[in-house]
Amino acid sequence: MQIKFLKSIVEHLTNKPASDIVDLLAGKKDVNEFLIAKKLNLTINQTRNILYRLSDFGLVSFIRKKDKRKGWYIYFWTLNIYESLNLLEQKMKQELEHLKNQSKSRREKRYYMCNTCTIEVSEDAALLNDFTCPECEEVYELSDNQKITEELDKAIVRIEKELKFVSEEREKEHEKLEKKKLKKIRLAEKEKSDKKAAKRAATKLAKEKEMKKAGKMKITKKVTKKTSKKKAVKKKAVKKVKKKAAKKVIKTKVSKLLSKIKKKVKKK
Repeated sequence: MQIKFLKSIVEHLTNKPASDIVDLLAGKKDVNEFLIAKKLNLTINQTRNILYRLSDFGLVSFIRKKDKRKGWYIYFWTLNIYESLNLLEQKMKQELEHLKNQSKSRREKRYYMCNTCTIEVSEDAALLNDFTCPECEEVYELSDNQKITEELDKAIVRIEKELKFVSEEREKEHEKLEKKKLKKIRLAEKEKSDKKAAKRAATKLAKEKEMKKAGKMKITKKVTKKTSKKKAVKKKAVKKVKKKAAKKVIKTKVSKLLSKIKKKVKKK
């Protein structure tokens, strides 16, 4: 049923053979334009003209990819069901309004028919021509408004029924699109949240590394300080020992010198 209405809007905008494009695009995504041309038995330029026209109304969208081997761009087309139903709904509302105005006019006014020329005119036009057809000079006859009104009312009921279905289908497609949008938003938010979490984790890790490095430096500094202290103590001890040894040497030398002096004195 939905396909039937989608075809009707495409047919209204282009032509009847082009409405078969709906069968090729419905329920599919990114259909190769060369495949569409082949299925429709049209040239690629004819196919593109139809698709571009539908694209102007937002009924189809496309992506293009470059053929690496041949070097030209190939277009891939997708049917926008929501936009198609939306446009169809507008057209049906306009048609319904037109039929209702006609029905109202038939109930409130009288119309006259020239049976020879099969031309119908309003009462004002008939009065202007003295109720005689200016083409064949036949006398106008009063039109059967009741029969025409009944036909108009049937058409109104039919379109109202179809319009209800189209509106319901449009709402369903709108809900689908909103769900897709919401899903995209959630995915984007999740991606953003994951990036922030990854950044926080990286910052935390960097801080931990920095703290670890600082800790190691502190330990190294302590060890260095301790070693330096030990070296200083050792140096001081060595210096003390050397000093004592030096004093002992001097004392010994002085003692020897005194002994020599004493011996010399005794000899004299």
